[in-house]
Amino acid sequence: MATSAYVPLDVLSPDPVIARYKEGIDRTLIRENLRKTHEQRLLMLQQMQEFVAEVRAAGEAMRQKKA
Repeated sequence: MATSAYVPLDVLSPDPVIARYKEGIDRTLIRENLRKTHEQRLLMLQQMQEFVAEVRAAGEAMRQKKA
């Protein structure tokens, strides 16, 4: 049985809603992260979590000073 190579045109046309959302996304950052290994991504996540903890601690220290 032969399969048809016909694909309806509406399947190939980009959805205007999706196209609109994609305008605001920097895909270069996504591609850059996908090039990294799992270990590299986990290390970056760990570093970000450490940074957030430091910022929170600094904010808490500032609030303690004001009180």
